Amino acid sequence: MTSKLASPGAPVTFNQETTHDIELTVRDLKLWYGDKQALKGIDLDVYQHNITALIGPSGCGKSTFLRCLNRMNDLIPSVRTEGEVVMEGRNVLSKQVDEVALRKKVGMVFQKPNPFPKSIYENVAYAPRMHDIVAKGKEQDELVEKSLRAAGLWDEVKDQLDQPGTSLSGGQQQRLCIARAIAVQPSVILMDEPTSALDPISTATIEELMHELKREYTIVVVTHNMQQAARIADYTAFFHLGEVIEYNDTATMFSTPEHKKTEDYITGRYG
Repeated sequence: MTSKLASPGAPVTFNQETTHDIELTVRDLKLWYGDKQALKGIDLDVYQHNITALIGPSGCGKSTFLRCLNRMNDLIPSVRTEGEVVMEGRNVLSKQVDEVALRKKVGMVFQKPNPFPKSIYENVAYAPRMHDIVAKGKEQDELVEKSLRAAGLWDEVKDQLDQPGTSLSGGQQQRLCIARAIAVQPSVILMDEPTSALDPISTATIEELMHELKREYTIVVVTHNMQQAARIADYTAFFHLGEVIEYNDTATMFSTPEHKKTEDYITGRYG
């Protein structure tokens, strides 16, 4: 597969036909923090049931782009956004789209585990109950168990569901946050450096979990770790100074990058 440069009017996509359906279509996405432009016309297709990694040096726009996908940037008063992020035929950046409903469809796991100050059980059950996905009782119990099992945590916590989520180890807390994200039955899970605060064993556990989760969900992950991107991602986008320099399947990107900037970054010459 060969990729195209991300320039307005030339979306980053693949010349070779892909069997993967498109989950998110990003077109000419621009974002400003006050007078500073952080994203400069991003065009990208995110494919269903795949892991897409966003790589690039600090401050290049990766996390800003990620937060556009569920409008987390709306929480910053100085932010202005233009362009389209199309999901299920609708531009999610439109003011007509309810951001709460969007964040149910596009969940997020942050860099540092951030469990609610509630029990393990309530960390998972609270949002589905608020969204009227489940009612209290057996249905809710089953959803909590299903979500914790999907996050690879059930066997470790099934006898302590009434304990605070904050009582768990860092790696367990991150898996609890993943269980919390998938409990509201999203289509997409965004992950912003989800293993950067974890030890190597916990990191390996989360990476294995991501491979399992992509069967059910589309995953977009920001990572500074080139080895991690190579291990987990089906596709990789290289960001630099608010632009996507190159986007391709990960194997091609890491073996034969088209652009020297990409090669220099991947090989550690800068970053």
